[in-house]
Amino acid sequence: MSWLDVDDDDEPEFDEADIRVRPNPKANRPRTKRRPAHADAQIARVLGVDRGRYAVLLDEDGENEHTAVATRARELRTQPIVTGDRARVVGDSSGDEGTLSRIVGIEERTSLLRRSADDTDQVERIVVANADQMLIVVAAADPEPRPRLVDRYLIAALDAGIHPLLVVSKTDLADPTEFLTHFEGVDDLQVFRSGSGDMPLDEVGRHLVGHSTVFVGHSGVGKSTLVNALVPTADRATGHVNEVTGRGRHTSSSTVSLRYVGEGGRGWVIDTPGVRSFGLGHVDPANILKAFSDLALVAEECPRGCTHLPDAPDCAIIEAVAEGRLGDRGAARLDSLQRLLTTFA
Repeated sequence: MSWLDVDDDDEPEFDEADIRVRPNPKANRPRTKRRPAHADAQIARVLGVDRGRYAVLLDEDGENEHTAVATRARELRTQPIVTGDRARVVGDSSGDEGTLSRIVGIEERTSLLRRSADDTDQVERIVVANADQMLIVVAAADPEPRPRLVDRYLIAALDAGIHPLLVVSKTDLADPTEFLTHFEGVDDLQVFRSGSGDMPLDEVGRHLVGHSTVFVGHSGVGKSTLVNALVPTADRATGHVNEVTGRGRHTSSSTVSLRYVGEGGRGWVIDTPGVRSFGLGHVDPANILKAFSDLALVAEECPRGCTHLPDAPDCAIIEAVAEGRLGDRGAARLDSLQRLLTTFA
Protein backbone atom coordinates (compact mmCIF):
# COMPACT_ATOMS: atom_id res chain seq x y z
CA MET A 1 0.00 0.00 0.00
CA SER A 2 1.25 3.47 -0.87
CA TRP A 3 0.39 6.77 0.74
CA LEU A 4 -0.70 7.89 -2.73
CA ASP A 5 -3.45 5.24 -2.69
CA VAL A 6 -4.97 6.46 0.57
CA ASP A 7 -7.88 8.89 0.59
CA ASP A 8 -7.95 11.73 3.09
CA ASP A 9 -10.71 10.03 5.03
CA ASP A 10 -9.03 6.66 5.02
CA GLU A 11 -6.45 5.52 7.55
CA PRO A 12 -3.59 3.26 6.43
CA GLU A 13 -3.56 -0.27 7.69
CA PHE A 14 -0.34 -1.85 8.93
CA ASP A 15 0.61 -5.25 10.26
CA GLU A 16 3.73 -6.54 12.06
CA ALA A 17 5.46 -7.26 8.77
CA ASP A 18 5.58 -3.55 8.02
CA ILE A 19 7.78 -2.85 11.11
CA ARG A 20 11.50 -2.95 10.53
CA VAL A 21 13.79 -3.08 13.60
CA ARG A 22 17.52 -2.66 13.18
CA PRO A 23 19.25 -5.26 15.37
CA ASN A 24 21.78 -4.15 17.97
CA PRO A 25 25.08 -5.63 16.74
CA LYS A 26 26.58 -5.57 20.26
CA ALA A 27 23.73 -6.83 22.41
CA ASN A 28 19.99 -7.10 22.57
CA ARG A 29 19.93 -5.15 25.84
CA PRO A 30 20.32 -1.35 25.59
CA ARG A 31 23.56 0.03 27.05
CA THR A 32 23.51 1.88 30.35
CA LYS A 33 26.07 4.02 32.18
CA ARG A 34 24.80 2.94 35.55
CA ARG A 35 27.31 0.87 37.48
CA PRO A 36 26.49 -1.74 40.11
CA ALA A 37 26.66 -0.50 43.69
CA HIS A 38 28.77 -3.48 44.85
CA ALA A 39 27.16 -3.46 48.28
CA ASP A 40 28.90 -6.75 49.03
CA ALA A 41 32.41 -5.33 48.46
CA GLN A 42 35.07 -5.97 51.12
CA ILE A 43 37.68 -3.43 52.18
CA ALA A 44 41.27 -4.55 51.55
CA ARG A 45 44.72 -3.01 51.87
CA VAL A 46 46.79 -2.90 48.68
CA LEU A 47 50.16 -4.45 49.56
CA GLY A 48 51.86 -4.25 46.18
CA VAL A 49 51.43 -4.05 42.41
CA ASP A 50 52.98 -6.37 39.84
CA ARG A 51 52.15 -6.15 36.10
CA GLY A 52 48.51 -5.26 36.54
CA ARG A 53 47.89 -7.61 39.46
CA TYR A 54 47.41 -6.31 42.99
CA ALA A 55 48.28 -8.15 46.19
CA VAL A 56 45.58 -7.23 48.72
CA LEU A 57 45.07 -7.99 52.41
CA LEU A 58 41.52 -8.74 53.53
CA ASP A 59 39.99 -8.83 57.00
CA GLU A 60 42.99 -6.86 58.31
CA ASP A 61 43.66 -7.60 61.99
CA GLY A 62 40.72 -10.02 62.00
CA GLU A 63 40.51 -13.76 62.59
CA ASN A 64 40.35 -14.43 58.86
CA GLU A 65 43.17 -12.10 57.76
CA HIS A 66 44.54 -13.33 54.43
CA THR A 67 45.97 -12.12 51.13
CA ALA A 68 44.48 -12.42 47.68
CA VAL A 69 45.23 -11.35 44.11
CA ALA A 70 43.03 -8.78 42.41
CA THR A 71 42.72 -6.96 39.12
CA ARG A 72 41.15 -3.57 38.52
CA ALA A 73 37.60 -3.11 37.25
CA ARG A 74 37.20 -1.61 33.79
CA GLU A 75 35.66 1.56 35.21
CA LEU A 76 38.89 2.21 37.16
CA ARG A 77 41.19 2.03 34.12
CA THR A 78 42.18 5.71 34.54
CA GLN A 79 42.25 5.60 38.36
CA PRO A 80 45.73 5.11 39.86
CA ILE A 81 45.82 2.28 42.41
CA VAL A 82 48.95 2.27 44.57
CA THR A 83 50.47 0.53 47.56
CA GLY A 84 48.74 1.63 50.74
CA ASP A 85 45.37 2.21 49.13
CA ARG A 86 42.22 0.97 50.85
CA ALA A 87 40.34 -0.79 48.05
CA ARG A 88 36.80 -2.15 47.66
CA VAL A 89 37.10 -5.74 46.43
CA VAL A 90 34.49 -8.11 44.98
CA GLY A 91 34.61 -11.58 43.47
CA ASP A 92 36.60 -14.56 44.66
CA SER A 93 38.78 -13.11 47.41
CA SER A 94 39.53 -16.43 49.09
CA GLY A 95 43.17 -16.22 48.10
CA ASP A 96 43.16 -19.79 46.82
CA GLU A 97 45.55 -20.58 43.99
CA GLY A 98 44.18 -19.54 40.62
CA THR A 99 41.51 -17.21 42.03
CA LEU A 100 41.23 -13.57 41.07
CA SER A 101 39.15 -10.86 42.74
CA ARG A 102 38.38 -7.42 41.37
CA ILE A 103 38.99 -3.91 42.73
CA VAL A 104 35.89 -1.80 42.06
CA GLY A 105 36.68 1.32 44.06
CA ILE A 106 39.21 3.17 46.22
CA GLU A 107 38.39 4.60 49.65
CA GLU A 108 39.20 8.24 50.40
CA ARG A 109 42.92 8.66 51.04
CA THR A 110 44.29 10.27 54.20
CA SER A 111 47.60 11.20 52.56
CA LEU A 112 49.33 10.90 49.22
CA LEU A 113 53.12 10.99 48.83
CA ARG A 114 54.03 12.11 45.32
CA ARG A 115 57.10 13.01 43.30
CA SER A 116 57.74 14.28 39.79
CA ALA A 117 60.52 13.48 37.33
CA ASP A 118 62.00 16.94 37.91
CA ASP A 119 61.01 20.32 39.29
CA THR A 120 59.58 21.49 35.96
CA ASP A 121 57.44 18.37 35.43
CA GLN A 122 53.85 18.94 36.50
CA VAL A 123 53.01 15.25 36.02
CA GLU A 124 53.02 13.68 39.45
CA ARG A 125 53.93 10.10 40.23
CA ILE A 126 52.23 8.64 43.27
CA VAL A 127 54.67 6.85 45.57
CA VAL A 128 52.31 5.59 48.27
CA ALA A 129 48.90 6.31 49.75
CA ASN A 130 47.75 6.61 53.38
CA ALA A 131 51.21 6.72 54.97
CA ASP A 132 51.51 8.87 58.09
CA GLN A 133 55.31 8.67 58.50
CA MET A 134 58.34 8.89 56.20
CA LEU A 135 61.63 7.32 57.28
CA ILE A 136 64.48 8.87 55.29
CA VAL A 137 67.62 6.72 55.07
CA VAL A 138 70.90 8.46 54.21
CA ALA A 139 74.45 7.09 54.45
CA ALA A 140 77.21 8.90 56.35
CA ALA A 141 79.56 7.74 53.56
CA ASP A 142 79.67 5.43 50.53
CA PRO A 143 77.72 7.10 48.96
CA GLU A 144 78.34 10.58 50.31
CA PRO A 145 75.32 12.15 52.03
CA ARG A 146 73.30 14.65 50.01
CA PRO A 147 71.65 17.21 52.30
CA ARG A 148 69.69 18.81 49.45
CA LEU A 149 68.10 15.47 48.56
CA VAL A 150 67.05 15.09 52.19
CA ASP A 151 65.62 18.63 52.03
CA ARG A 152 63.48 17.48 49.12
CA TYR A 153 62.23 14.45 51.03
CA LEU A 154 61.31 16.69 53.96
CA ILE A 155 59.42 19.11 51.70
CA ALA A 156 57.49 16.27 50.00
CA ALA A 157 56.61 14.74 53.38
CA LEU A 158 55.42 17.97 54.94
CA ASP A 159 53.51 18.90 51.78
CA ALA A 160 51.66 15.57 52.07
CA GLY A 161 51.05 15.92 55.81
CA ILE A 162 53.44 13.06 56.66
CA HIS A 163 55.74 13.14 59.71
CA PRO A 164 59.44 12.65 58.79
CA LEU A 165 62.10 10.54 60.56
CA LEU A 166 65.81 10.31 59.63
CA VAL A 167 68.20 7.34 59.82
CA VAL A 168 71.90 7.90 59.11
CA SER A 169 73.46 4.57 58.15
CA LYS A 170 77.12 3.49 57.85
CA THR A 171 78.19 5.64 60.80
CA ASP A 172 81.07 3.20 61.27
CA LEU A 173 82.56 4.63 58.05
CA ALA A 174 82.23 8.34 58.86
CA ASP A 175 81.05 10.70 61.57
CA PRO A 176 77.74 12.27 60.45
CA THR A 177 77.81 15.12 63.01
CA GLU A 178 78.72 17.82 60.51
CA PHE A 179 76.12 16.57 58.05
CA LEU A 180 73.42 16.56 60.73
CA THR A 181 74.05 20.20 61.68
CA HIS A 182 72.22 21.07 58.45
CA PHE A 183 69.00 19.74 60.01
CA GLU A 184 69.34 20.99 63.58
CA GLY A 185 66.70 23.63 62.99
CA VAL A 186 64.03 21.23 61.73
CA ASP A 187 61.30 20.90 64.34
CA ASP A 188 60.58 17.47 65.82
CA LEU A 189 62.91 15.54 63.47
CA GLN A 190 63.86 12.28 65.18
CA VAL A 191 67.35 11.17 64.09
CA PHE A 192 68.76 7.64 64.43
CA ARG A 193 72.39 6.60 63.86
CA SER A 194 73.10 3.17 62.46
CA GLY A 195 76.37 1.35 61.88
CA SER A 196 77.52 -2.09 60.86
CA GLY A 197 76.50 -4.49 63.62
CA ASP A 198 74.90 -1.66 65.58
CA MET A 199 71.51 -0.98 64.02
CA PRO A 200 68.98 0.80 66.27
CA LEU A 201 66.24 -1.74 65.53
CA ASP A 202 64.42 -1.45 68.86
CA GLU A 203 64.57 2.34 68.77
CA VAL A 204 63.29 2.60 65.21
CA GLY A 205 60.76 -0.17 65.84
CA ARG A 206 59.09 1.76 68.64
CA HIS A 207 58.36 4.55 66.16
CA LEU A 208 56.85 2.11 63.66
CA VAL A 209 54.20 0.65 65.96
CA GLY A 210 50.75 1.90 65.08
CA HIS A 211 51.97 3.74 61.98
CA SER A 212 52.23 3.26 58.24
CA THR A 213 55.82 4.31 57.46
CA VAL A 214 57.23 4.75 53.97
CA PHE A 215 60.99 4.17 53.70
CA VAL A 216 62.82 6.35 51.15
CA GLY A 217 66.46 6.86 50.29
CA HIS A 218 69.18 7.17 47.67
CA SER A 219 70.29 3.90 46.06
CA GLY A 220 73.00 2.13 48.06
CA VAL A 221 72.40 3.79 51.44
CA GLY A 222 71.31 0.56 53.15
CA LYS A 223 67.56 1.08 53.13
CA SER A 224 66.71 -2.48 52.10
CA THR A 225 69.22 -3.82 54.63
CA LEU A 226 67.39 -1.93 57.36
CA VAL A 227 64.02 -3.18 56.09
CA ASN A 228 65.23 -6.81 56.14
CA ALA A 229 66.49 -6.38 59.71
CA LEU A 230 63.18 -4.93 60.88
CA VAL A 231 61.05 -7.42 58.94
CA PRO A 232 63.00 -10.73 58.77
CA THR A 233 60.57 -12.22 56.24
CA ALA A 234 60.90 -9.27 53.84
CA ASP A 235 63.75 -10.72 51.76
CA ARG A 236 64.30 -7.41 49.95
CA ALA A 237 67.24 -7.43 47.54
CA THR A 238 70.33 -5.54 48.67
CA GLY A 239 73.18 -4.18 46.58
CA HIS A 240 76.46 -2.30 46.75
CA VAL A 241 77.90 1.04 45.69
CA ASN A 242 79.85 1.25 42.44
CA GLU A 243 83.47 2.06 43.29
CA VAL A 244 83.92 4.09 40.10
CA THR A 245 80.75 6.20 40.05
CA GLY A 246 80.05 6.22 43.78
CA ARG A 247 76.42 5.44 43.02
CA GLY A 248 74.27 2.69 44.42
CA ARG A 249 72.56 0.13 42.23
CA HIS A 250 68.76 -0.01 42.20
CA THR A 251 67.85 -3.24 43.99
CA SER A 252 64.24 -2.81 45.15
CA SER A 253 62.24 -2.49 41.93
CA SER A 254 58.76 -2.09 43.39
CA THR A 255 56.94 -0.51 46.31
CA VAL A 256 55.60 -3.03 48.80
CA SER A 257 53.90 -2.97 52.22
CA LEU A 258 55.35 -5.27 54.87
CA ARG A 259 53.96 -6.05 58.30
CA TYR A 260 56.20 -4.95 61.17
CA VAL A 261 55.81 -6.87 64.43
CA GLY A 262 57.60 -5.57 67.51
CA GLU A 263 57.37 -5.85 71.26
CA GLY A 264 55.10 -2.83 71.48
CA GLY A 265 52.73 -3.87 68.71
CA ARG A 266 52.46 -3.87 64.94
CA GLY A 267 52.78 -1.40 62.11
CA TRP A 268 53.45 -1.19 58.39
CA VAL A 269 56.80 -0.76 56.65
CA ILE A 270 56.48 0.42 53.04
CA ASP A 271 59.71 -0.12 51.13
CA THR A 272 60.25 1.89 47.94
CA PRO A 273 62.85 1.68 45.16
CA GLY A 274 65.95 3.81 45.69
CA VAL A 275 65.98 7.09 43.79
CA ARG A 276 68.73 9.53 42.83
CA SER A 277 66.38 12.49 42.39
CA PHE A 278 63.08 13.63 43.83
CA GLY A 279 61.27 16.25 41.74
CA LEU A 280 58.97 18.71 43.48
CA GLY A 281 57.05 19.99 40.46
CA HIS A 282 53.78 19.02 42.16
CA VAL A 283 54.48 20.79 45.47
CA ASP A 284 52.81 24.01 46.55
CA PRO A 285 55.72 26.51 46.74
CA ALA A 286 54.20 27.91 49.94
CA ASN A 287 55.04 24.60 51.63
CA ILE A 288 58.77 24.71 50.84
CA LEU A 289 59.54 27.00 53.77
CA LYS A 290 57.86 24.49 56.13
CA ALA A 291 60.83 22.14 55.73
CA PHE A 292 63.08 24.92 57.03
CA SER A 293 61.21 25.56 60.26
CA ASP A 294 64.12 27.49 61.80
CA LEU A 295 64.15 29.86 58.84
CA ALA A 296 60.34 30.00 58.77
CA LEU A 297 60.42 31.38 62.31
CA VAL A 298 62.74 34.19 61.23
CA ALA A 299 60.64 34.76 58.08
CA GLU A 300 57.77 35.97 60.26
CA GLU A 301 59.68 39.28 60.45
CA CYS A 302 59.90 39.57 56.63
CA PRO A 303 57.79 42.11 54.76
CA ARG A 304 54.61 40.78 53.20
CA GLY A 305 55.24 38.99 49.90
CA CYS A 306 58.95 38.48 50.58
CA THR A 307 60.48 35.93 48.19
CA HIS A 308 63.52 35.23 50.42
CA LEU A 309 65.65 35.20 47.24
CA PRO A 310 69.07 36.94 47.14
CA ASP A 311 67.60 40.15 45.71
CA ALA A 312 64.66 40.30 48.15
CA PRO A 313 64.67 43.69 49.94
CA ASP A 314 64.58 43.70 53.77
CA CYS A 315 64.45 39.88 53.95
CA ALA A 316 64.75 39.00 57.64
CA ILE A 317 66.37 35.63 56.86
CA ILE A 318 69.11 37.16 54.71
CA GLU A 319 69.78 39.78 57.38
CA ALA A 320 69.92 37.15 60.15
CA VAL A 321 72.44 35.06 58.19
CA ALA A 322 74.58 38.13 57.41
CA GLU A 323 74.63 39.07 61.07
CA GLY A 324 75.57 35.53 62.14
CA ARG A 325 72.43 35.04 64.22
CA LEU A 326 71.77 31.61 62.67
CA GLY A 327 75.22 30.22 63.41
CA ASP A 328 77.57 28.42 61.05
CA ARG A 329 74.78 26.42 59.43
CA GLY A 330 72.68 29.47 58.59
CA ALA A 331 74.33 30.26 55.26
CA ALA A 332 74.05 26.66 54.00
CA ARG A 333 70.43 26.43 55.09
CA LEU A 334 69.56 29.67 53.33
CA ASP A 335 71.38 28.53 50.19
CA SER A 336 69.36 25.30 50.11
CA LEU A 337 66.12 27.22 50.60
CA GLN A 338 66.92 29.74 47.88
CA ARG A 339 67.92 27.04 45.38
CA LEU A 340 64.55 25.38 45.83
CA LEU A 341 62.59 28.64 45.75
CA THR A 342 64.38 29.69 42.55
CA THR A 343 62.89 26.67 40.81
CA PHE A 344 59.39 28.00 41.39
CA ALA A 345 60.16 31.70 40.95
